[in-house]
Amino acid sequence: MILAVASETVVRRTEQWFVQQGAPTMIEGYGFRSHVLPRMLPALTFVAVGSLAWLVLLKSTGLSKWVLLGVIVAVMVSAWILLSLFVRRLPSFSPRTTVVVLVAYAAMPVIVPLLQLAINDKVTTPGADDPETEWWVTALWFVVFFGVAFVATMLATTYGLGALLKAAIRHVIADLGNSVHLIGRALPPMLFVTLFLFFTGELWQAMNQLLWPRVSLVVLLFASITVLAAAARLRDEIGRVEQDLRPEVLKLACKGTPLSAVDIAEPLPPKRLNGRQSRNLLVMLAIRQLVQAAVIGLALFAFFVVLGLIVVTPAIAELWIGQRPKMSWPGVPSAMLRNATLFAAFGSMYFSVTSMSDAEHRRQFFAPVIEKVERTLEVRAVYLDVRERAGA
Repeated sequence: MILAVASETVVRRTEQWFVQQGAPTMIEGYGFRSHVLPRMLPALTFVAVGSLAWLVLLKSTGLSKWVLLGVIVAVMVSAWILLSLFVRRLPSFSPRTTVVVLVAYAAMPVIVPLLQLAINDKVTTPGADDPETEWWVTALWFVVFFGVAFVATMLATTYGLGALLKAAIRHVIADLGNSVHLIGRALPPMLFVTLFLFFTGELWQAMNQLLWPRVSLVVLLFASITVLAAAARLRDEIGRVEQDLRPEVLKLACKGTPLSAVDIAEPLPPKRLNGRQSRNLLVMLAIRQLVQAAVIGLALFAFFVVLGLIVVTPAIAELWIGQRPKMSWPGVPSAMLRNATLFAAFGSMYFSVTSMSDAEHRRQFFAPVIEKVERTLEVRAVYLDVRERAGA
């Protein structure tokens, strides 16, 4: 039983704490209109203002174009910050406000090309071969763009991807020391598989002709395999998370949170998670795993570049390729950078997939993240009890 008198202020501050921890779905009654849409407003405004700014830039040339671009960026960033401060104090949108926001955003894909048609007597579709197109074609392009932006913003806001990414970046330096140890263990077997392939003439010929967009697709394919493997493994990790809700454990978990002053006298019953909350925890673990893979991939890329600079001279590269190699930097063949990218992506995927079954790696990497998940669940149990007693 919680002895202290709870207040609605403590409940609201705890909900903000969940948002900052990248676990907004732990908020009771979490929904699109009450929590997601208000926090989406700054990003949606940023997209809408950016599309209107595109019209202004089309009418400008020379130095004035860059001055206007700087002013527009400053206005967009300022609007983002001000709206973020505004919605932070706004608990939810009313049904009327929700309709107004959604209708205004949905109208932007049509308003932008119509404004351009009124200003220029023509419309321009970004990325089209024929810059002058029918206004409805541009409207269709903007519908797709605004739709993708809306869905991406909604998913990122729903699962707190921004806060999770910030937390992952803060841990990069700490993880880097751990990654050096992991790379030291993983590099020898990976080199046994890949080292001789790196010096294969046919591969250098292919990489000399392969453009960066196609290389990016290969990297994306490796990343997709990593995500699928991590998702399957991390679901098992979440299933093993234990909720220890004894008073001494809860007091320790609430330290440094808005619930730190709450007196907890008795154990609390475990709280069941719904599907959205389980997915939020899965995303929390997956982002840390992907950041770890990215750190390892960058280290492998640097290794292969250094190895190529030492061993593969421009003359040797020309002999393997059969013609003068294309150069990215002075004295650095493009094929070398693409080879390094390819092997770094493959190496990070290979290591991430195989290391998830390594007990030592789980202890070093997963233990801190699992502890964070356990703390989130413990704070949530206290929050729900406080909220119930406060009548929120």
